[in-house]
Amino acid sequence: MSLPRYPKYRNSGAPWLGDVPAHWQISPLKRLIDIQNGADHKAVEQPDGYPVIGSGGAFAFASDYLYDGEAVLLGRKGTIDKPLHVTGKFWTVDTMYWSKIKPGASGRFSYYAALTIPFSYYSTSTALPSMTKSALNAHSIACPPLEEQTIIAAFLDRETAKIDALIAEQEKLLTLLSEKRQATISHAVTRGINRDAPMKDSGAVWLGKVPAHWEVCRVKDVARLESGHTPSKQIPEYWEDCEIPWVSLNDSKHLAKHDYISDTAVKINELGLANSSARMLPAGAVVFTRDATIGLASITTIPMAVSQHLIAWCPSQRITSLYLLRVFNAMKPHLDSYTFGATIKTIGMGDVKKLVTPVPPVEEQQEIAAFIDSETTKLDELKANAERGIDLLKERRSALISAAVTGKIDVRNAVPQELAA
Repeated sequence: MSLPRYPKYRNSGAPWLGDVPAHWQISPLKRLIDIQNGADHKAVEQPDGYPVIGSGGAFAFASDYLYDGEAVLLGRKGTIDKPLHVTGKFWTVDTMYWSKIKPGASGRFSYYAALTIPFSYYSTSTALPSMTKSALNAHSIACPPLEEQTIIAAFLDRETAKIDALIAEQEKLLTLLSEKRQATISHAVTRGINRDAPMKDSGAVWLGKVPAHWEVCRVKDVARLESGHTPSKQIPEYWEDCEIPWVSLNDSKHLAKHDYISDTAVKINELGLANSSARMLPAGAVVFTRDATIGLASITTIPMAVSQHLIAWCPSQRITSLYLLRVFNAMKPHLDSYTFGATIKTIGMGDVKKLVTPVPPVEEQQEIAAFIDSETTKLDELKANAERGIDLLKERRSALISAAVTGKIDVRNAVPQELAA
């Protein structure tokens, strides 16, 4: 889309605005909205009623409401960079601000203008990002006449809806690719890649039938089970000059995305290792989370230790590390049936010892692993393309909003009269 610029500009004096149309005013945000404090909702929370809104949208209900009308919501603590536009009766939490739209201002334009606030510039803390009401009130915006605000908002409503629809399509594709990847792994490790192989009942619900010539046994019978530990945090000497890789829940994001782990977020030292129950594990061990997100797994490429929130399997000659990893990949959707704990889910060691795996001949394990690698590589490339597409669409969305609300493009003739009314 190619849109014209305004015929005449002037310097705004604000670096985030640059030059603005000559007939626009430079005003503080408080000219558009009257910012109010949110409030704790616990006293009014109930199963249904008025929506309670946080930075991610409505998440609970209340018996009362703070405001009935159109408002722009802004983050006060935590997630501060995701303004929301709401209408009707609502309650918003004490980590948010809400606002009344002032006379002579468009609520939608105010919302789009809020999306361009340089929150990192104003944030009062890096550990817990925070915004003050005074900083928000004083933030300079480019303010066109009300009729023009309405036109700009209508234009952005229309164009961002198109972009959001494209993003939704790509996100749907990501979901389908993830499901396809899981199904590919599960089918290969439980059915094999020879469609003509005679089958037998495995005796395990999640496995179903497996090729008749395969064994089915407990994982601990084909791989040595190792538990982990954390050296005492009360003894500083255990945490000085640390060089030993130590897999912990800090590595969960890596384990979720990668088949191999070569480095860790936290390390321990020899003294800490010697004075704890942690043990050095060989390269080729399959580490496996047993707390929080259950069943995230990767293969170590160098000797490592693990925390008590993980276990490790050291494969015997009967099973390869990569095939065992794929078994855990396939098993993951079924692991919730073993978990307990309301705050942090965990799987007990008793249930860990009961986990079963199919055991094809080693040569067949290698063929299955190679097949899975080939198929998932194709799917991962499609996933990466979709993720890049989403990132580009989001960048385009942000750039379009910024250009429109700061007057870098003139959209006055880009919106049908009936849409701008």
